[in-house]
Amino acid sequence: MATVGLPRTFDKKFAFLLNIDGFGWAGFTKCSELKVDVAQVKQYEGGTLLAQKSAGRADYADISLERGATRGDIDMYTWMSMVIAGPANMGVKEMAYKRHADLLQLDRDGEILKRYSIFWAWPTSFSAGDWDNNADENVIEKLTLAYDYFIRTQ
Repeated sequence: MATVGLPRTFDKKFAFLLNIDGFGWAGFTKCSELKVDVAQVKQYEGGTLLAQKSAGRADYADISLERGATRGDIDMYTWMSMVIAGPANMGVKEMAYKRHADLLQLDRDGEILKRYSIFWAWPTSFSAGDWDNNADENVIEKLTLAYDYFIRTQ
């Protein structure tokens, strides 16, 4: 007897919004994957040949975001400037440049597909884009964020 299944609907890659505390919303056209790797700890107890495995430290990969540059929006550059000035304020328990952010994946109709909360994010790299007088493309700003961890929220 044949089994009738439900068709799957896969999420399309389209647009991303980043809501950063203190800055507001920024739209991006490209976002790298959210990724976490957990180290595997092996212990050989009492000379046994089989390892006992357990979870170790979690390592969250940086996020890379890209968007078309606009004239009046300097929020990402301002945030990076805060990080650069940060070492002058060493000794402060929580750095002022670390922010909470919400990353939203949207479909083509603007509906939210997924929402992730990113904790203690800060920019590690900012690129104002490649300028070429002979090109017709838009200037693309690139931002790389480091963060402590993320969770998926609804």
